[in-house]
Amino acid sequence: MISIDRFLSDEQDPKAVEKVIGKLNDLLTTGEEILYLGVQKKPAVNLLPDSIAITNKRIFYCEPGNLGLTMNFKDISWKSVKEISFKEELFGSKFICVPQHGENIVTEFIPKVQARKLHQAANQQLEAYKELLHQQKLEENRAMASTTNTAPQAFVDVIPTEATKAEEPEPFQIAEVIEEPEDETTLKLRKLKTLYDKHLITQEEYEAKKANILDSF
Repeated sequence: MISIDRFLSDEQDPKAVEKVIGKLNDLLTTGEEILYLGVQKKPAVNLLPDSIAITNKRIFYCEPGNLGLTMNFKDISWKSVKEISFKEELFGSKFICVPQHGENIVTEFIPKVQARKLHQAANQQLEAYKELLHQQKLEENRAMASTTNTAPQAFVDVIPTEATKAEEPEPFQIAEVIEEPEDETTLKLRKLKTLYDKHLITQEEYEAKKANILDSF
């Protein structure tokens, strides 16, 4: 059984707190805990006040019914909450929950101190939920990036187009050298030079024979 002492720090109605906590104890899920409880304080008759409980998973709205014989509970999870605010008035504050869809949920006559603490606790849990979503999104993005990087690449046969053909360098061609046959004079001079290089004739003989060959050309 949850102790009610820590929910009486801001002048909450002890009877209302005890009744609400006793019922909420059976509604909490695994790992869920009540963080703060605010109790309505109407300016005239306050026999059957509404209560608002903030847990780490949702907001509970607790409304007495049948002259206090029953208790009606409504809850909204943090994923369904868009915004939390409150408005201080002459008699207490309005605690306002703006859902992702539908009309605003407004509870009047919440004592100002309790409204501030409800607002603080609710926004802390809302921010924690948003951060959790952000981290999950980052993990999903990392997983997708990892899958993309490790996926085998498909090999695609590229059919050359006219444009790619134009860009391709032409194959290197080796020019074929065709030797023209030497004429008779050139052949005689080459043979004469060979004889001279081999010291088979003297320079005077080489010059004389060279002159004869050129004269006969």
